Parts: sequence; C-alpha cells; structure tokens
Amino acid sequence: MAIKKNQICAICGNRFTITEGLFLRDLSDLLKEQVIQTNKYAKESSFICLKDLQKLRIDRMQTTIDQDLKIDHQMSDQLQKELEKDTYVIKNINDTVYGKRTRGQKMADAVAKFGGSWQFIITFSIIIILWMTINIVHLFGVNFDPYPFILLNLFLSCVAAIQAPIIMMSQNRQADRDRFDSENDYRTNTKSEMEIRILHKKMDQLNEVQWPHILDIQKMQIEVLSEIENEIQSLKAEKQAQENRSTRHPHK
Repeated sequence: MAIKKNQICAICGNRFTITEGLFLRDLSDLLKEQVIQTNKYAKESSFICLKDLQKLRIDRMQTTIDQDLKIDHQMSDQLQKELEKDTYVIKNINDTVYGKRTRGQKMADAVAKFGGSWQFIITFSIIIILWMTINIVHLFGVNFDPYPFILLNLFLSCVAAIQAPIIMMSQNRQADRDRFDSENDYRTNTKSEMEIRILHKKMDQLNEVQWPHILDIQKMQIEVLSEIENEIQSLKAEKQAQENRSTRHPHK
C-alpha cells in the first residue's frame, strides 16, 4: 500500500509524504525567517519539502559567505589605504641631517667628537704637565712661562672660549637629529597603531561574526545529514514493509 502524499509544501505548493520534509516548528529560527519571507502566510504547522529546505539552506550559506567576504575586502582595502598614505613616509636621517653638512659643520662635529673623548683628556693633560715641567725645572734652558703660568692660563682660556661654541654647534645638529628621530618615531607609532587597530577589527570580525557563521553552517550541514539519514531509514522501512507483504502474499 503506497504512502499517501497528504502534505502540501508551503513554498512550492506540491504534495509530499510526511517523510519528505519538515514542519516549520521543527526548523531553526533563521530558516523560519526565510520561509516566512518566502510565504508570509506560513504557520508553525506549515510543511516544507526537503528540496526547498536545501535551497533555503544553500541561499543562507551563500549570503553569509558573501557578507563575510565583503567585510573582509573592506577591511583589507582600508588597511591598504592606510599603508599607502604619504603621511607615513619615514625619512632617512642620514640623508636629512648628515647628508647636507657643510665643511664647517663637519669640522664642528669632528672637534666635538674629539673634545668629548679620553684621547683629548690624556693628550691635553700631557701637554699641560710638559708645559709646567719645562717652565719649573728650566728644561733645556727654556723658561718662557714662569710660575704662576700666566701664559698657560691664557692659552686654556682661549681653548675653552673657542671650543665651547664649536661644541654647541655640534649639539645643535644633534638636536636636529633628535627632532627628526622623534618625528620618525611618531610617524612609525601612528602607522603601527592604525595597522594594529585594523588587525584588531579583523580579529574581532573573525571571532565575533565569522566563527558563529561557520558554526551555523556546520549546524546546517548536520541537519542535512540527519534528514538524509532519516530519509534513508524511511526508505529502508518502506522497502522492508513491501518485502514483508510480498512474503505474506506470494504471487501464484
């Protein structure tokens, strides 16, 4: 005896057996919403065939995937625009500070470098000791600056007076270098901050939106497999019933 097709699909309007579909009350909220959008007169007791259910699921999956890809592309474009902005161009300090030095500036840097080294201290200490020794003991009969070494004091004062502004010139150049360093650090930090913000958005999008969507898709797949399994079991049961009937009423 054939099973009666007494269930009418709320979407396609065709008749099916009760095993060839599901009722609206048995569907997930997302599928219910899709069915209601397709047929506004659908009720909890409405029947939907498996073919239309599969179509609704596929449409839902494709819409979800398209939305996620669109958001990913928007974030990637935003990141690319931030990376291409001219405000993030990093300057080479060697080209801006040291590459444009004049001869006087190079000399000032050399004097400042030598004046702030142990070589200068040791050399100058040796010169002062020799100067005082020669004038105290009259070495080789020389006594050009007797005690209290007035000429030496004048010489030291001149050296200090000349060396101080030269070192200041070099320090001003170092201040320019520090300014460029600070500007580069600011640009680098700003660029890194924008990149990190966009990457955080992408991670939040992945964790809060895409992962739930993936779980929903997997849930749909499990539902489809369960429905296929139920349909297979129903077909087996129907086939077994037919075999039993054939056994009870063999053809003569």
